Amino acid sequence: MIEIRGLTKVYGKGDKAATALSGLNLSIKKGEIFGVIGHSGAGKSTLIRCINLLERPTEGEIWVDGVELTKLNRGQLQEQRRKIGMIFQHFNLLSSATVYDNIAFPLRLTGSTRPDIDLKVKDLLALVGLEEHSDKYPAQLSGGQKQRVGVARALASDPDVLLCDEATSALDPQTTDSILRLLLDINKRFHLTIVLITHEMHVIQSICDRVAVIHGGGIVEEGEVTEVFLKPQHEITRDFIRSETQNEGPLRAAIEAKQGEYSKAVKITFLGQKTYDSTLSQVARETGVNFAILQGTISTLKDVPYGQLIVRFEGPAAAIEITIAELTAQGLDVEVIS
Repeated sequence: MIEIRGLTKVYGKGDKAATALSGLNLSIKKGEIFGVIGHSGAGKSTLIRCINLLERPTEGEIWVDGVELTKLNRGQLQEQRRKIGMIFQHFNLLSSATVYDNIAFPLRLTGSTRPDIDLKVKDLLALVGLEEHSDKYPAQLSGGQKQRVGVARALASDPDVLLCDEATSALDPQTTDSILRLLLDINKRFHLTIVLITHEMHVIQSICDRVAVIHGGGIVEEGEVTEVFLKPQHEITRDFIRSETQNEGPLRAAIEAKQGEYSKAVKITFLGQKTYDSTLSQVARETGVNFAILQGTISTLKDVPYGQLIVRFEGPAAAIEITIAELTAQGLDVEVIS
């Protein structure tokens, strides 16, 4: 659906040149929700703006649904952009236009008839839950309502791709979750390809199928969210996950508070239905090993349940090793951390 090949973006020239992206490659499948996460200055905003050529690459190719955008003339590019909707961090609504007129704006630009516009806008207002706010102005809306208008406007031209540029970072946590649920519903209902950038791991965890971690203008890690979140390979990725799931100080103190003749701290990862099974207690009873739970999380990655426990096993060394081997044989991921 989206192929990015050798993407480089340099701002300025000579001594003042600054490279935002360098030789970046990325492939995004049709119908998936793909997340790009990175710290401020990593290049993620530049990347998403290059996808629809709001920023023109210095080098590289941008392919969307089989069309190489950088080779198009102005008229051809405008036509292709109608297939790529975009929502923004700060909404970018027309302050002097009503909710209805903000959503109708792209339809009027393409010459749609008044009855077609009216039908489309009313359908979109219902989709985003703003039927009662049609005649209000942006200043009369909450942040979440403004972003819903932005979503409806982006969908007005029936795009194949929806780009989300930090679409929830200006919102409170509860409103963020409601917008994420809306995006997930839109993805499922219309099989729309969604690309979102964020610096929040919670956003990736909630709705994304796959994720790329961007750092220093390049992709340092990429894969299924379950794989990247549960088994991060790059230190930047581990930083994001630690900030989301762990409090290092109390955990380290708990690990070091050893008891019994022998102990070993491990991280056990459960995925899918195994999250709710009693595998750990069953295996521990069979091997005679005691355990203390030092830290634990049960949540979901999009709609896949997962659990992570950091456990201190106590008992004979051989019994602990047998316990770890048996848990692994039961399909759990076990990592010795101390």
